[in-house]
Amino acid sequence: MSALEWFAHKPLGDGIFWIQERYYESGNRANIWLVRGSQQDVVIDAGLGLRSLPDYLRAAGLLAPMEGAGLRPLLAVATHVHFDHSGGLHHFEEVAVHRAEAPALLRGDNYEAVTWLSDREVTRPPRPGWRARHFHVPPVRPSRLLQEGDVISLGDRQLTVMHMPGHSRGSICLHDKDRKILFSGDVVYNGSMIDWLPYSRISDYVASCQRLMELVDRGLVEKVLPGHFNIFGAERLYHLASNYISQAGFCHKVSAWAMRSIASLALHVTNFRASS
Repeated sequence: MSALEWFAHKPLGDGIFWIQERYYESGNRANIWLVRGSQQDVVIDAGLGLRSLPDYLRAAGLLAPMEGAGLRPLLAVATHVHFDHSGGLHHFEEVAVHRAEAPALLRGDNYEAVTWLSDREVTRPPRPGWRARHFHVPPVRPSRLLQEGDVISLGDRQLTVMHMPGHSRGSICLHDKDRKILFSGDVVYNGSMIDWLPYSRISDYVASCQRLMELVDRGLVEKVLPGHFNIFGAERLYHLASNYISQAGFCHKVSAWAMRSIASLALHVTNFRASS
C-alpha cells in the first residue's frame, strides 16, 4: 500500500492540515497536524509510521517550496512518545521531543511508548504478511530537545512549548499565541483523560489542568487541536480541565494505581513476547 492510500487529510485553513491514518480504526488513532510557515513546516505527531508520512506530504502536494529555493525545512514534533504518536518519527530527518522522554525515544523503549496494537485495529494491512505483533517504535535520535518556554519558529508563526506532564512525563502542548490555538496532544482531548499508564502522575496532571484553565481565563486559547478526536473550543477546554481536577481525589488515585499496575504488567509481557 502506498502512503497516498494510507493517509488522508483535510485542510483547515490558515496553513493547517488535519491528517489521519485511514486504515487504523481505533480510539488510539492519533490526529496528525501539519502547520505550514513561511520558513519552516512542522508536523505535530507522526502516527504509527506503517507508511511514510513525509512521502505522503510530498505526493499530496502539501509541502510548498520556499520562494526561489527548494522545499521548506520540515520538523516533526512529538507531543509525547506513546506509540500512536511517535511510531512514524523515524521517517523524518529532523525530530523534536521534550527532553524528559528523549532517552526513551533514543533507545526505542516500547514500554514507555506503551506499544499496544492489535491486528483488528488495522483494517487493511500496509503490506502482505504484516502482523501487529511485529510492530514496535524504532529508536530515533532527536535532533532537538524541547523544554518549557521554547519557541519553534516557522517564520510567520511561532509555537511556544508548554510542558504539561501528567499523561506522560514529557507531554507537551504547542501554543500559537497570536492565533489563540492550542495543539494539545494527549494532555487534553474530548474524552476521558488517561492517567494510569507508566510514567503518568495525577498530581502533575492536576497542575497541568490548572494551567489549561488559566489559559482560558486569560483569553489565550480559542481553539484546541487535540491528539485524538475532534477540535473544540475554550469553554469545552475549561470544562474538561476543571472536571479532571474535581475528580482527582483519593478514590480516583486508588483506581488509577490499580489500573497502572495491570497496564504495566501487560506491557511488560507484550514487549517480552515481541522481542523474543
